[in-house]
Amino acid sequence: MAFIHPPNISIRTGGGPGRLAAVPEGSTDGAKADHPPVVGLYRDQIQAVSVSGVWRRSTIFGHGGSSHSSASNSCPSTNSAYSSGSASAVALDRFGNQELTRIARQMISHGYIRRMVQAFEDASFAQAFGSPVHALENWFSELDVDWVLQIHDEQGFRRLLRDKPAMTQELVKKWIRALIVIAASITESVFPFPTTAADARFVKASITEMLDVVDVIITALEAEKKLQVVLDMFTGVCGASHILTPVDISSSEGQSIFNVIGSMLERQANRLSEMIASTMEEVRTLVEEDDDSWAMEISRGGGEIHNITQFIMNCIVSMMNAHTSTQNTAPSHHTENLGGLINGTINYLKGLLFTKSESCSDQSLRYLFLLNNTYFVAHVVSESSGSSIPQMRHLTLKLKIERKNYMNSYLDVSWGHVLSCIPKSRFPGPIHCWINTSSLAKFESSFHKTYQTQKLWKVPDPQLRDELRTVITQRVVSGYRSYLEEHPELEKHVGRESSSPEVLQEMLGELFEG
Repeated sequence: MAFIHPPNISIRTGGGPGRLAAVPEGSTDGAKADHPPVVGLYRDQIQAVSVSGVWRRSTIFGHGGSSHSSASNSCPSTNSAYSSGSASAVALDRFGNQELTRIARQMISHGYIRRMVQAFEDASFAQAFGSPVHALENWFSELDVDWVLQIHDEQGFRRLLRDKPAMTQELVKKWIRALIVIAASITESVFPFPTTAADARFVKASITEMLDVVDVIITALEAEKKLQVVLDMFTGVCGASHILTPVDISSSEGQSIFNVIGSMLERQANRLSEMIASTMEEVRTLVEEDDDSWAMEISRGGGEIHNITQFIMNCIVSMMNAHTSTQNTAPSHHTENLGGLINGTINYLKGLLFTKSESCSDQSLRYLFLLNNTYFVAHVVSESSGSSIPQMRHLTLKLKIERKNYMNSYLDVSWGHVLSCIPKSRFPGPIHCWINTSSLAKFESSFHKTYQTQKLWKVPDPQLRDELRTVITQRVVSGYRSYLEEHPELEKHVGRESSSPEVLQEMLGELFEG
């Protein structure tokens, strides 16, 4: 077509050949209405249905941005929006399904779908009305997806989004709502009514057009946005397939429709499942291309959460929410496969972080980096819908153990040498006094040097920051205080303004603010 109607604008022109308007809700006869036909009645109702969970974004989607700023603003302990599920896949809740099913029933009871089937059948034999696809225009317009029939290739979709690239998320929501209505209309019409060959052709054509546009949309997108779109469409297809699960169909034509459409949806679910995996491979390639800057970024960021960690965890959370959505509404082997992909991606991220941290020459900074990032991963997994994935339970436990090990390693390499300045052996006489005085000076020098080095390092999570400060204080200041209590003769050598236990404890309370 030469002209593409913007998808967010309802087409309300009632004239033109073949244009079949909706029937008002009060009518029960598709051919006769007490009121003038109302164009867009169903479309308005469909648009009003909320598709919850689609395209929710978090500040952690910061690949390519500043690691320092994005991490500090997106830490799960301080960002409640994140822990509730950022960048989630589509999650059509039961209310949304019920509303869309109600609209489908209304279309049937008003005779609207029967008229659409008849118009499609007439167009198949009447050259004047063009191809059968043209007869779907009225039907798809009422479903709010008339744009589906107007794009047939990647270039067409890019033209559609040229002026409004952010429209992709809206198109996906429209597509999902329409697919659910089509699936519900098939279910509601096949069970209670006799089904004809014309019904089968109409239904097959509708589903074919809806599924054919999937590849067109996805191939036009880059990896980051592509993953979210694929996940949204994946959950939409799984939801539609679940609606179409037959219970008891006596009609052979009805059974045939369910078998054909069920097979089409299953093939598309397989295809989308493969796309999810291949898109994650693209993500890995994208990450591994950025190979030379890790040491510099770890140092510059003060060991905080790396932007790659945020980027991959954003992808993981999107997959976890898609997993939860399909698990709750339409569980299948696809859901299990998605759980395995999530588990594998987290293991990949863990290995990536450990390998890249080896490029950091400062071991203290290296272990703080691993602690920050592992804590972030563990916290996000435990606070998100990932807790419902069986594979995640064992992985969450492993992450907690690794976090503890990284904290101990950090404490050993950062503060172990500070405490080692204090001797544990007692020597008699003047040697005892000289050794203790010398050790005290070494302790103070080592403490202040370590403190100055790490003062601007970053621990963005408040809970982890407090925990780390407490552990350091218990290990270093408590040991120092005990040492002074054992050697009261050293009191005159302790500067009240620079090296008393109280002053050191206060200094440690300022660490890791960045």
